Amino acid sequence: MTTEEKNGQELENLVEITMEAEPELVEMCRDMGAQTEEAKAIYMTSRRIASKLVGDDSPQGRVRQRCMISTGDPEVAEIMRFKNDPIKAGVEAIKKGAPIFVDINMVKAGVTKKGHDCPVICVLDEDKDAQIAHKYGITRTAAGFLNCRDRLEGAIVAIGNAPSAAFAVCRMIDHGIKPALVIGTPVGFVNSAESKEEVRKRDIPSITCVGTRGGTPIAVACVNEIVAIKRDEETCD
Repeated sequence: MTTEEKNGQELENLVEITMEAEPELVEMCRDMGAQTEEAKAIYMTSRRIASKLVGDDSPQGRVRQRCMISTGDPEVAEIMRFKNDPIKAGVEAIKKGAPIFVDINMVKAGVTKKGHDCPVICVLDEDKDAQIAHKYGITRTAAGFLNCRDRLEGAIVAIGNAPSAAFAVCRMIDHGIKPALVIGTPVGFVNSAESKEEVRKRDIPSITCVGTRGGTPIAVACVNEIVAIKRDEETCD
C-alpha cells in the first residue's frame, strides 16, 4: 500500500458524519458558510429550531435567529435591540461596498468572505505600535477606531468585545462622524452594558444587546445575516 493510500485509509477511519443530510434541507440552505451537505443540514436544522422560537417573518427575526444559533442561547433573542432601521441601512451599505471596521481579529475572521465586496478592517491593525493608545493612555481598540476616524463615515462598525471602542465611536458620532450602521455587542462586567446603552442613545442605525452578555459570535452573526439578507434581495430582483 502506498503512502497516499495509507493516508486515505487513515482519513476514512477518522471521518464521522454527525448528522444525516436531508436532501430537502440541503436544497433549502442558502448560508454561504455551509459548503458540504452535512454542514448545510446542521445549519438548516438549527434554523428550523430558532424559527419556531423566534419566528422569521421579518429581517429582525432573521438576525435574532442567527444570534441564537451562534450562541446556543434562546434568551439572546430577547436582549437584542434594533434602532433606526439598522438592517436596511446595513444592506444598503454592503451593496455600496462600504468598509466594515471591527474591534478585534476574531470578529474579522468570523465575517463571511462571500456575498459582498466590503473590505473588513480590524482597527488593531491600524495602530500596530499602539502609539495612540500609549500617548493617551487608552485601550488599543479605542485608539484603533480613533485612528480610523476619517474612514468611518458611511461605514459599518462591528464591535464584539471592547466597551471602550464603543465609547470611542459614540464620541466620534457626537463630533459629526456618522457610520452607516453600528453593531455594538461588547461583552463583560465592566462598562459593557453602559457602552451599549450609549450606542442606543445616538441617532444612528444600530444593533445592540442589553446587559453584560455579548461577544464576537453575536457581532459576527449580525453582520453575516445582513449579508445574507442583501444576497436574498438581489436574488429576488
